[in-house]
Amino acid sequence: MAKMTFEAAMKRLDEIVALLEQGEAPLEKSLKLFEEGTKLAQFCDETLKNAQLRIEELSEEPGEPDTEGTEA
Repeated sequence: MAKMTFEAAMKRLDEIVALLEQGEAPLEKSLKLFEEGTKLAQFCDETLKNAQLRIEELSEEPGEPDTEGTEA
């Protein structure tokens, strides 16, 4: 996914899903679309995970240790 944005990847993924749902593409074309869709889904998943990590890091109070998951 060279230089693809999250939004562009989601748009293309929506297009692929629509094409596959139509069921009119030949088998080989469907397999290629499925493969592309899988890669796009992985890219989007990783992008979202990275965004979540950044949000968590930015939400932590400066100087406060991370106490999530510890028992009192």
